[in-house]
Amino acid sequence: MGFIRRQEEKLAARLIQWHQQQQADAPLSPGELSQKASLLVDEAHRVARHRGKNVLVIMKEMVADVMKR
Repeated sequence: MGFIRRQEEKLAARLIQWHQQQQADAPLSPGELSQKASLLVDEAHRVARHRGKNVLVIMKEMVADVMKR
């Protein structure tokens, strides 16, 4: 895994944690958080390739959707 990918996953994890705090949800275990962050980054890259948008913008848009699953 490359440097940029690790940074994206760390950012995704922070976004997920922030969203959980805003929704007053129970915190995820580190393994669950890592898995959701990885899935979020994968999906953001897929959407970015399809739409031609910035991955960061897409990740921000998708955080709420991931937390609903």
